[in-house]
Amino acid sequence: MPKGIPNPAAMYGIYPRSWGYEVSIVRNGTRYFKQFGRASYGGDRQALLQAQDWRDGVVRSVPPVPRRDRAEKLRINNTTGVSGVFCQVAPGGKVRAWVAKTYIGQDEILRTDFPVNTVGEAAQTLAIEERARQLDRMDGLAKLHPAEETIRTSPPAFAPEQLSPKRSKSEIRRSTNSSGVSGVHFKAPNPGHPGYWLAITYTAGKGSVSKAFSIKEHGAEKAKLLAIEERERQLEQKLAHMQQAAAGALSMAYRQEPRQGARPHGLAAGARPQQ
Repeated sequence: MPKGIPNPAAMYGIYPRSWGYEVSIVRNGTRYFKQFGRASYGGDRQALLQAQDWRDGVVRSVPPVPRRDRAEKLRINNTTGVSGVFCQVAPGGKVRAWVAKTYIGQDEILRTDFPVNTVGEAAQTLAIEERARQLDRMDGLAKLHPAEETIRTSPPAFAPEQLSPKRSKSEIRRSTNSSGVSGVHFKAPNPGHPGYWLAITYTAGKGSVSKAFSIKEHGAEKAKLLAIEERERQLEQKLAHMQQAAAGALSMAYRQEPRQGARPHGLAAGARPQQ
């Protein structure tokens, strides 16, 4: 968007890229950054939904700093040691006045001048005290984007079923894929070999499983079809393995969780803990 015009709320902190979307949000000097590729999520719509959901999570869990904290931060060009307090210097280099200035809102800027020829050496002290009073009128969080408050106070925009899980590398169809199906590839050991179609799937913790179908034995079309069917079986087995592993982890966590009313370790039945 042009400078000074914020991105639409849906695209706050999200930047389109040739391969998908990139999320980048800075909080208190820390950058929260993540990429969402179309290939990894099965298309543009899912990649954008995932980016928005992750962005919303960052906005909710890491709010901006309070406006007062930001206003009290010293700027690089500050020479007084107190934010919002500066001096006016006459052409000869003599301090003419001390000033306290605070930006409260778009239509409200507080400013009080303390001329040295009127209040004397107390001008700087009076300006510092006035600055503190001005800051007392400042509340709320720093406003970084119009969408911030809405995202932070609203329930999640997407139901879990709207978000597809990220595909594993084995499920992403590469640009060099010749079958149109991820995990199914044509292989030929040498130029004179008729070749074969290979179905291969990787599962974390189990390694790869693969099966080849010879073109010489099945013919080109049948071999390819058999490889696609085999790939579907492999993915079903992979999903079953992942579900089994998740169920096992949940069961283990349940067994380790202390049960209500259980005796502390080392306390015999019928014994009372020491007071």
